[in-house]
Parts: sequence; C-alpha cells; structure tokens
Amino acid sequence: MTSTPSTAVPEAVINNPNPVSDQGPPSGPSRGIPNLKDRIPKLEPRRRKPEPANTTPVPETPAAPPRPDPTTLTFKIPTRRIVSPKDHQLFLASQTYNLILSFIFGLSESVVDRSISSVKDEELSGPVKAILSILDEVEALCRESPPSDQGGSRFGNKTFRVFLDKIKSRSPQWQTSLLENSSPSTAATSAAEPELSAYLMQSFGNRRRIDYGSGHELNFFMWLLCLYQLGVLSRGDFPALALRVFARYLALMRTGQMTYYLEPAGSHGVWGLDDYQFLPFLFGASQLAHHAFITPRAIHHELTLEEFGDEYLYLGQVAFVNSTKTVKGLRWHSPMLDDISGARNWVKIEGGMRRMFVSEVLGKLPVMQHFLFGSLIPAAEGMSEPGESGGRGEEDDDEDDGGEVEVFDDKEGVRHVHQASGWGDCCGIKVPSSIAAAEEMRKRGGGESLRRIPFD
Repeated sequence: MTSTPSTAVPEAVINNPNPVSDQGPPSGPSRGIPNLKDRIPKLEPRRRKPEPANTTPVPETPAAPPRPDPTTLTFKIPTRRIVSPKDHQLFLASQTYNLILSFIFGLSESVVDRSISSVKDEELSGPVKAILSILDEVEALCRESPPSDQGGSRFGNKTFRVFLDKIKSRSPQWQTSLLENSSPSTAATSAAEPELSAYLMQSFGNRRRIDYGSGHELNFFMWLLCLYQLGVLSRGDFPALALRVFARYLALMRTGQMTYYLEPAGSHGVWGLDDYQFLPFLFGASQLAHHAFITPRAIHHELTLEEFGDEYLYLGQVAFVNSTKTVKGLRWHSPMLDDISGARNWVKIEGGMRRMFVSEVLGKLPVMQHFLFGSLIPAAEGMSEPGESGGRGEEDDDEDDGGEVEVFDDKEGVRHVHQASGWGDCCGIKVPSSIAAAEEMRKRGGGESLRRIPFD
C-alpha cells in the first residue's frame, strides 16, 4: 500500500499574513505604500449657509395722522421744498413722513395673501372705477400719439412731450369730475384741482429728459394719497388701489416705455433693483407672503412667471424685466433680483422692501429733492421756501435745475444744486433704454430669442 506524503506548511507562511507571491511584488507597508484610510476627510452633508443677519429692524407701519378738514385748507400748486440736507432731515422727522409711510405700508398690508383677481369688479367703489377710466383715457392718448421716426435711436422719443401735453390739457377735467362725484365737500375741494393735477402730471415721466423712474411712480401714489386726504378714497379702497389701479398703471407705463423709449431716470446700471419701478416688489411680496407653493426661487421658472404673472405683481414685473433685456438670465441683467431670490421666504423679502423704501427712496436726498409739497402733503416747518436755494416747482424742471447740495449756475444761467459725492442724478444722466435696445433688435429681426452670455 502506497501512502501519499503529507504537505507540510512552513511555519513562516502561517505567521505571515501577507505572504510573498511569485506573481508580483508584495503589497502592504512592507513596500512603503501608505495607508490612506485615516487621511481622507470624512464626507459630511452640505449645510446651507446662514443668511447674514440684518441688524436694521423692519420699519413698522406708523399710525396715520388724522385727515385734514378740506374747508380749512388753502390749496396751492405743490413745489419742491427739500434742497439741502437740513430740509431732508426735517422731512424725515415730520408728520408728512409718517403720512407717506402709513399710506404705502397700509396698501402693502391690505393685499397680504391676495391675488389681483381676488378684487372683483363689483367690489370697486365709484372713485376707483373713475380712476381706472382715467388711466384708460391716458393710454388712449398714448395710442393717438405714435412715436416719430428717429432713425433707430435708443434714447427717448420726443413725441412723448406731445403725449404729456395732451394729459395736461385733460387733467383739470379729470380732477374736477373726481371731486364733484366723490367728495363730501364739493365746494371746499373745487379749488384742489391744480394741486391734484401737479401730482398726476409727474406720474408719467419727465417732459424735458424723456425719462421715467420710481420717483414718478411715487408721484402717482401721492396723487392717490391726496384723494384719500380729501375723502374721495377710503381705507376700504386700499386692496383695489394696490392690485387693480396700480396694475393698470403698470400696464400703462409699460406701454409708454416701449412706445417712447423712456430712459431710466437716474439709473446706475444693472446693479439696481429695477430700472423703472419699485412698488411692484413691495406689494408683490405681500401678495405672496404665505403662498403654498410659489417660493422666491420661482422667479427663475419661466412657466411660473407665465402662469402667475398676471396675478402677482412681483412675478409680473420680473417677467416684464426679462422681456426687455437683450441677454438671458437674471444674474446677468438684474443681479439684485437674483440675489433676493435666495431669501428664505416672501415675508423676509417684504421686510427688505420696506427697509429699501425707507432708505433708498424716502431716505435719499437725490430722490427726495424732486418731491412736491402742497397743502394735502405739507412741508415741515422750517424747510426752505419756494425760490430759496433753487427750490422751485417740478414744472420748472422742464428747463432743469437739479437740487442737491452745491448750488451753482452753469454758463447758460441754469441753476444746479449738487452733492459733491453724488452721481449728479438731478441733471439726468443719459442712459439708453434697455427697452429701446430690445425693441430695435426685434425690428431688425434678431429679437425672437434672447442671446446668452458666451460663458453662460
């Protein structure tokens, strides 16, 4: 019987966990290969960076001062009264400042969680219907005054002045009709027509510069505030004013901007919120405050803008801005709007818009130097009188005067008042209209689609 010899395993092999193979070089520390297990950083889930804390409190809505008795007022054509930092500080500490904040913020609060269509026709008061009719007539005047051919220029079209002249000739009739049909004290308010007309005339743009901006938008609301002061409008009209009247005004001004290539008033380029408007973003954020599915990021979704732009002012304005730019993408043409879309919710955006209205509109001397004061929106005691240091009526701006801090007359005898560190906005920096650029591109057949930035 033949026995099979057993194969003995060498003790060295048993004790060596990594025996040397004849197939290749040995592995492991014996050949100097580092153990990387402890050197690779551990993967952790990405955490959202906390939003920077804003230490500025959200401005509250001040109590509205009592409305004046029209029989005690001496109506007058409004004039500029803010021509120095001192005048501006007096305004910021005045009851008129609280009056304006109360009115604007009150309008915003009245539309929280409300769409435009939620304000039904049958809910509109007589004065609101009359105001909507006036805006319809203004648009008809625009249609009757087509722009002149100016060879493809992207600056303002001079026919805009013809349009404004037609508004000026019709304004007395509109104001008188509003007062006679709505005011509880017709005899006392019949003299208010010139004061009301001054604010309405400044609501559609500057005649000399052929530009338009948020200051003109503010004048439109001061016209409405005057009607409220006279008792023509009531607080019950606030939702309709913010959603129906303002929406109609925005549509009218978009028509005017595209028809006459209105230049942005005092624009500093794409770094601002919007070339022309501000209040659609304040009121629009209130509308969306607690919306179930439309978030601030939704402004980047074209389908959302298309579907809900007619219901929410914020979305509608973003859609219009997109349509008037020659490049695609908010981050390129409107970086501030793009940044704001990263906010956690609409309530934070509404608070930010309140801060911006206080600091960038009422708190800016180059803006408020053009503000008009009369009997219904009175100047504070101690402010410059008309004629002092260039303080003149806004109608005189057809010849342009300016009105910041440094007062001087140019070689043509025109008075200017400038802040040394400012942009000289009061003289109207010539800024070609982005709307004009887009419209001219469409006329040349190149506007079917927006061009992209090459590195986008």
